[in-house]
Amino acid sequence: MTARQTVLILLAVIALAVVPLMVIKAEPDAQGNVPEIFLGADDKAKSAIDEIAPDYAPWFEPLFEPPSGEVASLLFALQAALGAGFLGYYVGTARAREKLRRELGVDAQALVSAPAPAASSGPARAC
Repeated sequence: MTARQTVLILLAVIALAVVPLMVIKAEPDAQGNVPEIFLGADDKAKSAIDEIAPDYAPWFEPLFEPPSGEVASLLFALQAALGAGFLGYYVGTARAREKLRRELGVDAQALVSAPAPAASSGPARAC
């Protein structure tokens, strides 16, 4: 990948992140309150359930309730970081395997899965 392609991809990612924030505007309601646009799916689902069935009772309670919104955000960020780490590891491994295959001219998977030769220090003896 050339430097020009990398810059274009980075600009596209930035545009995809910034343009929706600039384009989507919330109109204030009659009281002048600006509604939250980017609420999480959980909040929107809860409000939809409250509208459809106000007497709905959940079937079970969560196993762990974060003590605050900051802790919930921290756990979400940690989950995203771990996912990105695993994804980066997979992409790096796949690229290294492909590079090895091209350099050696063989299938890198065959090299990885091939049994190692048995180490021998002399003639085999029966015990």
